[in-house]
Amino acid sequence: MIIKPANRLGDVKEYYFSKKLREIAAMRAEGIEVLNLGIGSPDLPPSEETINTLIEESKNPNNHAYQSYSGIIELREAFASWYRKYFKIDLNPSNEILPLIGSKEGLMHIAMAFLENGDKVLVPNPGYPAYRTVSTLAGAEVIDYELFEENGWLPNFEAIEQHDLSKVKLMWVNYPHMPTGTKASKSFFEQLISFAKKHQILIVNDNPYSFVLNDDLLSIFSVEGARELALELNSLSKSQNMAGWRIGMLAGDSAYIQTILRFKSNMDSGMFRPLQLAAVQALRNNENWYKDLNKIYEKRREKVYELYDLIGCEYSKDSVGMFVWAKVPNDCRNGFELSDEILNKTHVFITPGGIFGSRGERYIRASLCNKVEAFEKAIQKIRFFYK
Repeated sequence: MIIKPANRLGDVKEYYFSKKLREIAAMRAEGIEVLNLGIGSPDLPPSEETINTLIEESKNPNNHAYQSYSGIIELREAFASWYRKYFKIDLNPSNEILPLIGSKEGLMHIAMAFLENGDKVLVPNPGYPAYRTVSTLAGAEVIDYELFEENGWLPNFEAIEQHDLSKVKLMWVNYPHMPTGTKASKSFFEQLISFAKKHQILIVNDNPYSFVLNDDLLSIFSVEGARELALELNSLSKSQNMAGWRIGMLAGDSAYIQTILRFKSNMDSGMFRPLQLAAVQALRNNENWYKDLNKIYEKRREKVYELYDLIGCEYSKDSVGMFVWAKVPNDCRNGFELSDEILNKTHVFITPGGIFGSRGERYIRASLCNKVEAFEKAIQKIRFFYK
């Protein structure tokens, strides 16, 4: 390559799933049937009303112009109603909610709006790899805070305080947690906000998994004083089966939202209006929508348990979300080794936990985004190999 890449790319690597999908595609091109149980892309559609709204609104010739950088008011009001109904939190739709082209976009906007060279950032290990990537791209130094199964996959604040936190500006948290499925409690969020106030750190809670197999919906804003030092991301990708639609939101104090909007407004030109109106409809799905969806996920999760039992993995039945996290058998070196062995021998792909950080190396993660029949077929393949 003649032109040198920007230094900011540094150690930023191609996303693991991007490479793995190419590998799986190559196997399929050779005629091999590969069952992908790794990636959390919902295989079920949004509600029929949501799809119909998109179709009908797309026919309106007045709906194809540029849209507001802060989203249409109907969508912000729908997000506010959604939070009020399910999280018991009041948000001002005029200035405390910012619709996003997916919450992953929001991670980058937050990082670029608040981080710069010399800043430090607390990143969970294990955790969503994008937290580390966006922090690095913004020029900040990453400090891992390690999560352990023995501590319920929650941060140990005493251990974190052994670091020099004087230059830490931001801390990424993600509860319900991906990849482990751990739920947060209000008392934990109270500890977290107390820690943030003590050290003057902005907390960003990434909260897209609340509606999947979880009866206790909780926002970080349930804690008094959280809006002074916290932001919360949410998404329709998992809760409404709209991953490819790219619709998320950011909630927080108006001053934080306005700061992020200053960056965001230079990056895009708003979302397609029919998409936003369809999202409004999705947010109006009644409680039975979530119950029916979770009944499907419950059946799939039972199959994952059965699959893990065959492999000899250990797992918790208390986790929530659309993944099941499991510890590999003692005779396995790590999750990468087990994942590759299963893929190569049975053509079933399960995500190695090490892609989420060093503390995930002895784990694997299966997604619930496949039909029961696919899990049954995977079980048959694995049973044949492990018999």
